[in-house]
Amino acid sequence: MILRHVPIALAAISLAIPVSAQSDNADRAQQTLSLEQRTALRCSAAFAIVSALQARGGAQEYPPLAQRGREYFVRSAAQLIDDTGIDRAGIAALMQREAEAMSDADRLEAAMPACLLLLDSSGL
Repeated sequence: MILRHVPIALAAISLAIPVSAQSDNADRAQQTLSLEQRTALRCSAAFAIVSALQARGGAQEYPPLAQRGREYFVRSAAQLIDDTGIDRAGIAALMQREAEAMSDADRLEAAMPACLLLLDSSGL
């Protein structure tokens, strides 16, 4: 799978927050997250990328993620804000970092099976 449209997904994830604010918030926040929270971030980023690819006709090997993936993304971000006190800019920066890490096709493909199981277990 070639991830040519990942920059579009990254732009959506960043939520138009200045890069300097993203970097500072992400550095502080990354140190405080639990494994569960890091997994929610990783899967949210993976779903955003796959959803963007699917909107352009790619990533058809995965179930449609436009609705379920977006809902998981939104709920995870809100839960992270509530649980950690990290502001929206910090969460956006963390999601962008995860999405950048997932721009490698092998990493995305490795993450998706577990993320899809997590999505199914979430009831969405």
